[in-house]
Amino acid sequence: MTIIEASPAPELVRRATDLVDLIRKHAPWQEENRVLHDEVLQGIVDAGLLKLRVPARYGGNVADTRTVVDAIAELGRGDGSAGWTIGTLTLGSWLAGLFPDEVQDEIFADPDVRICGSVSPGGIAAPADGGVILNGEWHFNTGAPHATWDVHSALLPTEDGGFVPAAIAVPMSDLTIVDDWHTVGLRATGSVTTVAKDVFVPQARVLPMLPVLMEGRHLSKENADAQAWQAPFMPLAAVVGAAPGLGMARAVQELFMARLPNRKITYTNYEKQNEAPLTHLQVAEAAVKIDEAEFHLHRAAGRIDGKTGTGEQWSIEERAAARMDAGVVCRLAKEAVDVLNTASGGSSIYSGVPIQRIERDIQSLNLNGIMHPNTNAETYGRVLCGLEPNTTFI
Repeated sequence: MTIIEASPAPELVRRATDLVDLIRKHAPWQEENRVLHDEVLQGIVDAGLLKLRVPARYGGNVADTRTVVDAIAELGRGDGSAGWTIGTLTLGSWLAGLFPDEVQDEIFADPDVRICGSVSPGGIAAPADGGVILNGEWHFNTGAPHATWDVHSALLPTEDGGFVPAAIAVPMSDLTIVDDWHTVGLRATGSVTTVAKDVFVPQARVLPMLPVLMEGRHLSKENADAQAWQAPFMPLAAVVGAAPGLGMARAVQELFMARLPNRKITYTNYEKQNEAPLTHLQVAEAAVKIDEAEFHLHRAAGRIDGKTGTGEQWSIEERAAARMDAGVVCRLAKEAVDVLNTASGGSSIYSGVPIQRIERDIQSLNLNGIMHPNTNAETYGRVLCGLEPNTTFI
């Protein structure tokens, strides 16, 4: 086992940058096999990039949010699936840090623990003596093939016949994995379905979702004063989820410019594509969109870093703005990729040209329920108009 010491923020981002070539080397294999390659995963582990939201007492780096998203964006520049998977596992570690300290001791007893999760309630947790009996199935479980724990969202029955959501920590060994992740985009994220059938879960591993995740009243004494765990869940999840999008857009920009000197525009008199005014407009448009996406990503991360530790409560408008920023990052990144993909010509549809894979990956990211640009814009607009946000995921 490699022991990673806590490192300055720029160093962690540099480590992610150093992995880009390795990740790109294995990207075709990853897409075909629908999981991260062992060498990629080990490189990420050795770089300490699975420790970004592991509590410091268990050896975590606990970098600030800006560092987290910059590192994940770099992994996404290598392969969008790598960025999305590590972002999700990072959020899994953060979620584990909300549980009672004795539960964290159990989870982080393994220094190489990997924690995936699913936010949408997909099961029922029926009360039982000393805990709950969990039944259900959860789709889109990113990173599950690599994980050792899963933090599931389930519904707890209430005395009045209703239900309340809860986050429930379960060892992967108690779950069944259904290999059903056959998609056109983000194929290497391994976002399979997990199933629980009559699984007993001790009460300490059941976390009430609304007061804990959405309002920040978590159950850990050790992490109560740690800035990383004072951020509200949804703004953090949104900004981390958007980061791979920026990385993917940067990758296409880099790949397009590398191919440009040797390309012409077929069936025209342009023997060099880089001499065509249309190309100049396309390159400029994409570059501006990428710059704007970076602004929104860093603004959202800066808002989290600026408020944590101050004791200030997050307003509904600030929470809605976080999701709006994430949606804008994804939309602008996709638009930049679309522009450069259109400018790449027929040869870009070959499977050996990464641009076509990134086009599919960025489209898939934009369809995610938390990232969806239109949904997030509507939520933000509702709040600005004085209405309720129309969602609890804020």
